[in-house]
Amino acid sequence: MPRGLVGRDAAALTWLGGLMEQPTIAEDVLTIDRPSAMAAAEMLPDGLVTANSDGRITFLNHRARQILGSWADGLVGRHLRDGIPLETRNGDSWWDVTDPWRGLQIRTGHREKLLQLPDGRELLVTARYLRKDQAGPLGAIFLGLRDAEARRRAEQDHAALISTIAHELRSPLTGVKGFSSTLLRRWAQFGEEQRLTMLRAIDGDADRLTRLITDLLDVSRIDAGKLRIHEVPLPIRETFTRHVDRLAANGHDASDFTVTVEPGAEEVYADADRLDQVLANLIENALRHGEGHVELSATPHDDDGTPGIVIGVRDDGPGIPEEKRRVVFGRFWHGQSGSGTGLGLYIVRGIVEAHGGWADIGDSPGGGAMVRVFLPSEPV
Repeated sequence: MPRGLVGRDAAALTWLGGLMEQPTIAEDVLTIDRPSAMAAAEMLPDGLVTANSDGRITFLNHRARQILGSWADGLVGRHLRDGIPLETRNGDSWWDVTDPWRGLQIRTGHREKLLQLPDGRELLVTARYLRKDQAGPLGAIFLGLRDAEARRRAEQDHAALISTIAHELRSPLTGVKGFSSTLLRRWAQFGEEQRLTMLRAIDGDADRLTRLITDLLDVSRIDAGKLRIHEVPLPIRETFTRHVDRLAANGHDASDFTVTVEPGAEEVYADADRLDQVLANLIENALRHGEGHVELSATPHDDDGTPGIVIGVRDDGPGIPEEKRRVVFGRFWHGQSGSGTGLGLYIVRGIVEAHGGWADIGDSPGGGAMVRVFLPSEPV
């Protein structure tokens, strides 16, 4: 407890918190002196504005002054309508919409709402109407104020996600539409090999769309903590080889991939589909940011008494600067290429942590970057 906030000041802080939760003014209002109540209000992390039954502002704490900025000048004694002219996003006066003075007397306030001042500054506002008794006349108004910057950042993240996904979806959809329309209009004019080429392109673009949609669903599951896994013993060398064969079938040179499995790391306990997703993202990331050669490795590892294996994916690119390594597993991180959705490594970390493991990134011994993921030998 901060120095000086003892006795009646502590009681005042408890009292202020209670007022924001109850609809009527309790008897202990009369036992709390104003200096103690004001001192307690200054300890609140949010802005607090109080007004009497007529709507005249009687007090605002320091945090409220910070949030309101220039609007806080000379507020005490002014009416709420004039001093804090809150508006909805449609530009309507929030005080006209709510009208605490002539509205229903059973109302006790409003939950947090995103409102704005006439200059466009956004605020998160909570209102509490205090009454002499249940459904009685209005006794006082408490406004809780919060800066909307955190909400704005969240909205910007959502907008960035929508923009990124729309951009990534446009390319494969354009390919699917273009090739399918061409085949429908001119089927007889193409030879069998040309038709197969266009159908393979459509199939590849459809797979890409499926991966994008899967990534979006996985991001939502990771954020909600609802990512489910079904662990089974898996042979790691065969898993590596299957990914290399798939890439070779798509035009990559199989000699560009090196597979190393050390003794004791021949088997991993993991969800088969999720492990494939992790490897696909890591290999794609290595190919995008490297010079063409990728090394896949598996080594036994004991993580503070928890046995398991470390899967490493190395590239031969420029690597990741040390100061940026803390952000590469975040959403929307892009390397120098700037391509992709920026969700791959975020999903990798979410899947690995759902297995009870961890993921990190460092320098590859031969140059470039190396992403490592640890998976325990026992199921979560």
